[in-house]
Amino acid sequence: MEVFSWPVRVYYEDTDTAGVVYYANYLRFMERARTEWLRSLGFEQDELMRDPGVVFAVRSVSVDYLRPARFNDALEITAAVSSVRAVSLVVEHEVRRLDDGDVNVLARGNARLACLDADSFRPAAFPEKLLEAVVRVS
Repeated sequence: MEVFSWPVRVYYEDTDTAGVVYYANYLRFMERARTEWLRSLGFEQDELMRDPGVVFAVRSVSVDYLRPARFNDALEITAAVSSVRAVSLVVEHEVRRLDDGDVNVLARGNARLACLDADSFRPAAFPEKLLEAVVRVS
């Protein structure tokens, strides 16, 4: 399983009054990593919506929070496909912070994504080129 990573800096707006990243923002970080992962494979979501007419929806998500991220932390968000089906896939994520050369995993999660027809929002098969690229890196 090939792992993609994307850097994220924690801004003040990401934190609560204690300076700790608000729990829902980990989902935003993971979403950014998935978007950039698709982009790295050569796929823009707005273009996929126009042609071949598909969008992706999060069907389910799960996150385990292990340690807090704090204001101004430099994080690395990973994305790796663990399962591919005809109309869905599962992406595994880690939120990591580098501390003096050590990697500290702050959160682990996964998201099941459904491929949907952009007009009807009914399940649709992944475009062949996208499926080939995803399977190649998983």
